[in-house]
Amino acid sequence: MRVNEIFYSLQGEGRYTGTAAIFVRLAGCNMRCDFCDTQHEAYVELTEDEIARQTAKYPARHVVVTGGEPTLQLTRSLVDKLHEAGKFVQIETNGSIELSPDLLPAIDWITCSPKSFPVKIQRIDELKVVYRGGDMARYEALAATCLVRSLQPCDENDPEKNTANLSAAIEYIKSHPEWRLSLQTHKIINIR
Repeated sequence: MRVNEIFYSLQGEGRYTGTAAIFVRLAGCNMRCDFCDTQHEAYVELTEDEIARQTAKYPARHVVVTGGEPTLQLTRSLVDKLHEAGKFVQIETNGSIELSPDLLPAIDWITCSPKSFPVKIQRIDELKVVYRGGDMARYEALAATCLVRSLQPCDENDPEKNTANLSAAIEYIKSHPEWRLSLQTHKIINIR
């Protein structure tokens, strides 16, 4: 597998914010988002066994498979190896790729942050919308079956725009309390 990096930190976003987690960042993405803050192009080739061994070095149980776009490479056999090591497997996906029927039920938690429609992933445990204001109708339709619905103000590397995005997210949540605010706390507290 093409692995950009494996590192240990705290989950900074969404439902599991503050949880110690091992991040397996897979290389490559099928989207070109103008606000992407991840350098995921560089990689080393690792076998699934090597990935499992590297994650086993850390005491946390929580593994976040992210990217780029993890569903371009993720396999049932890797998820099984992580489970065999006692790990809980979360993926962070843009939702643009349908998962194979054997892989879908193996993943413990699916966080989907859609960047385009239609969303093809068949299950979403947490819908995380990178929010810049605007019409939420297509997200609201997706949210009906999600366990957690998060708005994350878009970080546009512009303090004025960021303040506007945060204010808009807060106002939307106050009017739609089934949503919750997700901040990129890893950026706020300056960790990876």
